[in-house]
Amino acid sequence: MVTMDYEPSSAGQESYILCADCGTVISSANGSGLCVGCLRNSVDITEGIPKEAVLSFCRGCERFASPPNAWVTAQPESRELLAICLKKIARPLMKVRLIDASFVWTEPHSRRVKIKITIQKEVLANTVLQQTFVLTLVVHTGQCPQCTRLAAKNTWKATVQVRQKVTHKRTFLWLEQLILKHNAHKDTINISEKRDGLDFFYTERNLAIKMTEFLAGVVPVRVKGSEQLISSDTHSNTSNYKFTYSVEIVPVCKDDLVCLPKSQAKAWGNISPLTICSRVGNTLHLLDPMTLQQTDVSAPVYWRQPFESLATVSDLVEFIVLDIEPIGTTRGKYVLADAQVTRASSSGAQADDEGMGDDGIYHTRTHLGGILQPGDTVLGYHLTNANFNNEAFESLDANRIPNVVLVKKTYPNRRKKNRTRNWKLRSIAKEAEDVNESASNVVGRGALGRRGGLDQKNVERDYELFLRDLEEDRDMRAAINLYRADQKPEEEEDGEDVQMGGARSKPGSGMRGGKRRTGAGGARADAGGMEVEDDGMAEDAEGTEADDEDEDFPEIEMDELLEHFEEMDMGDELEGGSEVQ
Repeated sequence: MVTMDYEPSSAGQESYILCADCGTVISSANGSGLCVGCLRNSVDITEGIPKEAVLSFCRGCERFASPPNAWVTAQPESRELLAICLKKIARPLMKVRLIDASFVWTEPHSRRVKIKITIQKEVLANTVLQQTFVLTLVVHTGQCPQCTRLAAKNTWKATVQVRQKVTHKRTFLWLEQLILKHNAHKDTINISEKRDGLDFFYTERNLAIKMTEFLAGVVPVRVKGSEQLISSDTHSNTSNYKFTYSVEIVPVCKDDLVCLPKSQAKAWGNISPLTICSRVGNTLHLLDPMTLQQTDVSAPVYWRQPFESLATVSDLVEFIVLDIEPIGTTRGKYVLADAQVTRASSSGAQADDEGMGDDGIYHTRTHLGGILQPGDTVLGYHLTNANFNNEAFESLDANRIPNVVLVKKTYPNRRKKNRTRNWKLRSIAKEAEDVNESASNVVGRGALGRRGGLDQKNVERDYELFLRDLEEDRDMRAAINLYRADQKPEEEEDGEDVQMGGARSKPGSGMRGGKRRTGAGGARADAGGMEVEDDGMAEDAEGTEADDEDEDFPEIEMDELLEHFEEMDMGDELEGGSEVQ
């Protein structure tokens, strides 16, 4: 019998060899025949990849240049900044495999950005080498193309000219709040006030088009565009243009009295020609206060057959409600009712044939039956002796024209107390830095009222009326942002009231300077407007109207107001008109 010794198989055993350079024992599976250290000494997979680069940074808009020609906002050590830095070596990185990239801390003032990058590459057959290196980027400050054009004067590329042919600025005050809420002004480089509106300037044409689309979504407008050739290169077939977009807003505002031509009224649902504008959105909402019938007029329909307001809010007259009786017809928040009213103050007009002057009792039908009570004060249009230069109004049957058209309820007793509002608004104050030296003391309403003189006084009056509309209309407040105001003691005396048809009083004028006006009526507005309250009138009414309270005065709740107003980089305004420095 033959004895055999067991010998284990060598197939499962790993064999070793010596490194060809240093003699270190390495696995025979290493096809290069070199250890890792010797392989790194002989082969550099980072060859061809730059270790230094330049990173462009704009000091004006604080953006970094992202190849090929974009500028991106990026925070330090953010993913966006890391992507911008890797784009600097994007082409050499295509030949290797990127494993990891991370920031290496540097001093903030060193103007250096360091990135630790790990890559892999197959150098020989079945041999993959991994290596780490540091990319250093030097931050060079400069200006992006947009900031370069902005730094020079009059270097805009597109402008939006917004115009409305009316006698007040309340529409633009409303537009300003809508623009601020939706941040539609973020790309605007300058805002300039003109006689009938505002001009918005932009560095790119698409930004101006975006602004026109926003305006068309909030107010009824028509837009016309034009372009002007600045320069042209015949060799490259390129041209430089400046674009202008004219945006005209419909000249009909909220609470205006409108008289439609009979043909238009018949085509628009056979509505009564004499209507009031109840609301203005991207369409006009016309309401017949006698029947509660409504119709919406879009911008294209309006501009095919335009019409103007018969009377505006400056023609409103105060009436006292003597009796109110709802008749049962309702539509939404409107309740149809029969009302008896009389003027709050006589205009001094002569009595008519029946012996009824302005102090007489007028019977009318109104849409405010849900909110009016006997003794309330309401604003309306007095049409008894009105004379309008309007063909549509002259064509109406005189027997079907009401003596009074009531528009909205007002709260004169609350106004006399001149209470401090607990809220305030933001404003666009970009034009404040562009005021010339001669008008350095001019303080306006954001981009409005900076032309000085009479225009500034009119804007102050319109701003006060705009604030009152916000207080009395919950739907208007829901469309904009209101902010909490810092409660400060009022230094002004009670009794001042800026009303339609008048202007703000000045110290020493007899209205707030400790003097009393003598004579019948004191300071009085025109016959079609409301009076301006003074101290003399307030003192004479002490113990009567001054102590009255309007229980249904629309107070603005604190939960409707926003906070963190000081953190916004905008011009702040107090409701009293002074700008917060």
